[in-house]
Amino acid sequence: MVVQSIIVMFGSFAILLFAGVPISAGIGIASIATAFAAGMDPAVFALTAAQRCFSGLDSFSLLALPFFSLGGNIMNKGGIAKRIIRLARLFVGWIPGYLAATNVLASMFFGAVSGSSVAATSAMGSILGPLENDEGYDPNYSAAVNICAAPTGILIPPSGPLILYSITAGGVSVTALFMGGYLTGILLGVCVAAMGIILAVRMGYSKSTVKEEDPAWKIFVDAIPSLLAVVIVMGGILGGAFTATEAGVVMCLYCGVLAALYREMNFKTLYDLLADTMKSSATILFLIASSSIMSYVMSYTGIPEAISAGLMSISSNRYVLLLIMNVFLLVMGMFLDLTPAVLIFTPIFLPIATSIGMSPVHFGLMLILNLGIGSVTPPVGSCLFVGCGISHVKIEGVTKYIVPIFCCMVVALLLVTFIPAIPLCVPYALHLVESMWWT
Repeated sequence: MVVQSIIVMFGSFAILLFAGVPISAGIGIASIATAFAAGMDPAVFALTAAQRCFSGLDSFSLLALPFFSLGGNIMNKGGIAKRIIRLARLFVGWIPGYLAATNVLASMFFGAVSGSSVAATSAMGSILGPLENDEGYDPNYSAAVNICAAPTGILIPPSGPLILYSITAGGVSVTALFMGGYLTGILLGVCVAAMGIILAVRMGYSKSTVKEEDPAWKIFVDAIPSLLAVVIVMGGILGGAFTATEAGVVMCLYCGVLAALYREMNFKTLYDLLADTMKSSATILFLIASSSIMSYVMSYTGIPEAISAGLMSISSNRYVLLLIMNVFLLVMGMFLDLTPAVLIFTPIFLPIATSIGMSPVHFGLMLILNLGIGSVTPPVGSCLFVGCGISHVKIEGVTKYIVPIFCCMVVALLLVTFIPAIPLCVPYALHLVESMWWT
């Protein structure tokens, strides 16, 4: 029955996905089909499914997602991103192809405040794109660097996907995940920047020729209020002043005050931001509700246990199992957006990871990094489509530059996967995890 359930669930979901059915609806329909194929009583299933939908959404922690999303949108339109870019250019202006390095560093700064890869792609692309065009950069190259740098925004805290993983995994410490995200995100940014610089040198791009009207100290001081958002949010969480959810509210208020002081937002822009945030939040909540049904059906039919037993039968070596999981997630990341992928694969792979001695914090960071890489690959990569749209380039032209950067991103993924000390040393130093190696 288990094999039949696996075939029905994932087979029907794949068919619906390729047929263009919305992912949230596809998850629900596949779950219903699997439940009926497994012989579940329709009346009992309907009642239980409704209860699971409600319980899946009845979480205070989920409120953090719309607030962090709104905060990222305010940063994008409120003049905060511009100041971060100026500061990043100040640090890396001496590097050949400096605008690409600026893009990566600015995405890391921006992601450290907004926690959104899509927001980082949009902000960096809309501001840096025209500058790169003026200096003769290939638009496809510029878009590729922008797209591949954006996933640092979902690793360097605060991060909505890490909060979502914490909830899905049954309460893994958000603070530990946030602290582990720093080195993980920085490592990814360094790998992207390194390949971006190598490509820039090959194409003959020079260092910065921009003459700033303001002195360096003024640029730095001008960016301090924007960077203080990170200090306030993470300092408040670590100091116990507020939870991750409350931190999202604080970030929205702080960024809103900054945007008002900078006078780069009006009521029409604010209305549009609120409407966009509500639409994206509703989509995520619908996904969580339908994924709650899928989790129930998988648990009832024993799908996670069957997959775990199947993987363990291939090999008991943790390195082989982790390599198989990463390859599978990289492939699935090409077809699934990050949110549904986290909701679907966390209950499947987390038990396997913990059974081989992997910390849930380590697994969560590996999972989000892996799926973040998937956001830059066709055919479903959200950062890919946003980046191409902002830069007005085609996916075919960007791909030749994304491939070498993608390879460097995979190197970062392998380092994070097989060297637990990289993501866990900071949480371990802060006594948020018991060990920074295999248990």
